[in-house]
Amino acid sequence: LKELGIEARILNADPDGRNINLRCGSLHPDFMARETAALHASLGVAFDGDADRAIFATEDGRVADGDHVLYAAAPWYERHQELKRHTIVGTLMTNLGLEHALARCGISVKRTAVGDRYVLEEMLRSGYNLGGEPSGHIIFADLSLAGDGIITLLQLLRILGETGATFTEAVSGLKPYPQIIRNIKVREKVPLESVPEIARTIEASTRGLGSSGRIVVRYSGTEPLARVMVEAEDATAVEHHAALIAKAIESTIGADAQSQGN
Repeated sequence: LKELGIEARILNADPDGRNINLRCGSLHPDFMARETAALHASLGVAFDGDADRAIFATEDGRVADGDHVLYAAAPWYERHQELKRHTIVGTLMTNLGLEHALARCGISVKRTAVGDRYVLEEMLRSGYNLGGEPSGHIIFADLSLAGDGIITLLQLLRILGETGATFTEAVSGLKPYPQIIRNIKVREKVPLESVPEIARTIEASTRGLGSSGRIVVRYSGTEPLARVMVEAEDATAVEHHAALIAKAIESTIGADAQSQGN
């Protein structure tokens, strides 16, 4: 950065072998964001311990995740005719607001399971060259097939330099939709579609939200939990439908449902 003429204030750069990601980095970007605003910096960035993720902050201290990076990068690639197949790759957790915002630019979002390895697999399989996750894993496949926070920062700086936009301006058009995630402890992991009450509730809520919302219900891969994710333009609708689905799961396969029925 110094070679590029950029003044950088470095935070949390005194590792002692025990303080990796301790109240800092991409997992805890709030301190970085506050410092960005206090220093009147153009932008802030927080990496995780191995720097494969990058989470940013605007000059006024608002945290900007991987969806914001993709929102800034994808239209720039498209304008330069470098976005392959006019598509980026995201995951089930990619905010619907990003999908709708990019659609207005003629750009599609292909979703995969959560995890940068699934993003990369789809990019390689289908020939896409830009993808990532809200967590800050961004893959610029023309440069590297690995998520790399340093590359993400440099590419973002390149885009800002060429467009003349500030980071705040570059991401201002993205309005992430309200999202809620409910974790419900379950006693067994039966196929959700095989439980009539759960299937009916999910179907009804999906119809109720229509194209302005999205529902993902899946089991945790490591814990006895069902995860309910609901996002939509209307925050009240998000709360309402998340509560309905969570209640259906709790009353049928919830960890306490059997004991209450006995």
